[in-house]
Amino acid sequence: MSIVQRAKDILLAPKSTWPAIGAEAATVQSIYVPYVIALAAISAVAGFIGLSLVGAGAFGVSFRVPLLSGLVHMVVGFVLSLVMVYLLALIADALAPSFGGQKNPLNALKLIAYGSTAGFLGGVFAILPAASILGLLAALYSVYLIYTGLPVLMKCPPDKAIAYTAVLVVCGIVAGLVLSWASTLFGGGIHRGPGLGSASPPAEVAIKTPAGEIKVDTAKLEEMGKKMEAAGKQAEAAGKQAEAAAQAGDPAAAAKAAAAVMAAIGGGAQRPVIPVAELKALLPDSLAAMKRQSFEAESNSAMGLNVASAKARYGDDDRQLRVSITDTGGLAGVVAAWAQVTSEREDDSRVEKTYKQGQRTVHEEYRKDGSRGEYTVLLANGVVVEAKGERVPAAALKSAVEALDLARIEALKPPAK
Repeated sequence: MSIVQRAKDILLAPKSTWPAIGAEAATVQSIYVPYVIALAAISAVAGFIGLSLVGAGAFGVSFRVPLLSGLVHMVVGFVLSLVMVYLLALIADALAPSFGGQKNPLNALKLIAYGSTAGFLGGVFAILPAASILGLLAALYSVYLIYTGLPVLMKCPPDKAIAYTAVLVVCGIVAGLVLSWASTLFGGGIHRGPGLGSASPPAEVAIKTPAGEIKVDTAKLEEMGKKMEAAGKQAEAAGKQAEAAAQAGDPAAAAKAAAAVMAAIGGGAQRPVIPVAELKALLPDSLAAMKRQSFEAESNSAMGLNVASAKARYGDDDRQLRVSITDTGGLAGVVAAWAQVTSEREDDSRVEKTYKQGQRTVHEEYRKDGSRGEYTVLLANGVVVEAKGERVPAAALKSAVEALDLARIEALKPPAK
């Protein structure tokens, strides 16, 4: 059964779907791959787009998580989401006898994995941080799904299902707090997803806000969803080698499959990145009539996902300019999802817009008083060039980025494997 069909069944007809799920032959691996890892990936990618590319704001203050940090958060959060499903399944299994149910580790994993469907899909709303409340509502529906599944899968009396669900939710919150704290050790965070589109979505969705309009190319997002499903099938093939470990209750097999999924979604996570020395060489000694004051270059890899970045700071007595050039490497396909979101917002003090410029995607944001601003370009080869300035006019930020010779950067290729 396809991911889409299973998701529709559990969301729209949970009471008739749970018995079918309970009767299915399954293993830890077959539950994770491709269903759980594909849905977890949707939530993680949406969170990355919302916080690092679209940005969040309130009361006139806006912020975006830096691109490199956002990528790390996405990968770590994705993996921890998989861990969270497994941990909750262990808790559900351990609690079963206390509520008149029967212990069954595999059924407990089915319960949490499929019961979390609404929450995972609700992670899509993270694309627009202001709409994150809708994701919370989706998570609440997952609580209902788990409630309806407990009597079927864990064989608890129906009159004890409410108490069983309540205790499981409390334990889940505690476990989530522990994992969230643990994730900070890696600089990441859990992307929770434990909205749902129509079967035939419009080609473009326009969301109007008091500050402007945001447009999402749903056709491209649907294409990404199909890509994730295909990635899950690739991960299934890769995970067969870890079948024995998975059946023994070792989540390492799921993590290995997760790496395969991220590789497929990202367009080949194992591909090398442009050497940081080359990226650093692109940053001149002076830019926008300011001298370079410092620079740094780094290359990161997590689960085989490679990212390289070079940054420099320029300044004089009154102005500051920070420029970065980032090769998103194997995550280029994920970052390209940004290209499906365009927006334009303006108020009395600030202007923000994201738009297409040929094959490139451009994001501009600046304060009208000239106190700060940023100009970011996503190039066709997956390289992101960004300039942030203080007391640097918006036009000067754009000129600074263009002075780096974007065509030359776009023509760069990573070394052969």
